Amino acid sequence: DSALPHRERRARKRRSPYHVRQGEGDGMLRILMVEDEPDAADVLRGYFERYCEERDIEVAVSWDRDALDLSRSSRLADLIFMDIELPLTNGMEAATLLRVYDQETPIVFVTNLAQYAIRGYEVNAIDFILKPIRYSDFRMRMDKAMRIIGRNQSACLKLGARDSLRMVPYSEIAYVQTSGHDVAFHCTDSEEPIVTRGSLAQLEKQLSDGPFVRISGSIIVNMAFIRSVRGSEMRLYTGESFELSRNKRKAALAVINNYLG
Repeated sequence: DSALPHRERRARKRRSPYHVRQGEGDGMLRILMVEDEPDAADVLRGYFERYCEERDIEVAVSWDRDALDLSRSSRLADLIFMDIELPLTNGMEAATLLRVYDQETPIVFVTNLAQYAIRGYEVNAIDFILKPIRYSDFRMRMDKAMRIIGRNQSACLKLGARDSLRMVPYSEIAYVQTSGHDVAFHCTDSEEPIVTRGSLAQLEKQLSDGPFVRISGSIIVNMAFIRSVRGSEMRLYTGESFELSRNKRKAALAVINNYLG
C-alpha cells in the first residue's frame, strides 16, 4: 500500500516578525514531522501549537510515519523534525540521501540515543532532541531553527556580470572563489559560475551578514553547504573539497562552530 498514514493540522495566528517565508498560497511556515510513533507525534504537534501561541506565528504541520517519501515531502517543508529510529529507512540514512540535492532545509533529529547526536553534523543537522521531549528543549531548538530559516531566506547579493545584473539569494551561493581579479560565484541554480570583477576582501565585507566563512586567501564558503571538516579538509554537499589555509583555519573553525551552535 503506497498511501502512507499522513495527517496535517494547522495553527493559525496573525503575521509577526517570526513569519519568515511565504508558503504556497497561504504564507505559513511548513513543518514536516517524520515519526513512526503516534504518541510521540502527538506530543510534537502539541508543542508546535503551544509554540505558535507563545511566538504568535503561523505554521502548517504535516506528519509522515517513515522516511520513504522524504524526497517528495521535504520539497514542501521549511523545517524537518525527524526521528532517527524509523522502520525501513532510518532517519540518518534518509537525511544523507536528502542532502545530495537539498543542503538547506534545517533538520532537527529526535532520538532515544545520545550517541546519534554527533552523527547529525555529518548531514548538517542543526540540532537534536532526546526523548522523552521536554517543552523547554523543544522551544530552544525551534528558536534556533527560526533564526537559521530567517537568515537563509532574507538576504540577496546583487551581482553585475558583463552586461547583466542579477539578484542572487545567499541560500543559492555554495562558495566563491577568486582568480586574479575574477570572482566566481558557484550557485546551485547554475552549472556555470557567475563571474564578476573584484576582490575577496571586499566581498567578505559584503557577505558579513550571511552564513559565510573565509577559509583561505581565495575561497569563501556558505556554511549551510558544509558536509564535514576533518583536520584541514573541508567537504561540501555539492562535492567539492577544499583545504583550510593555516592562517585562516582557527578563525574559520570558530565561525563554523558558532554557526552550528
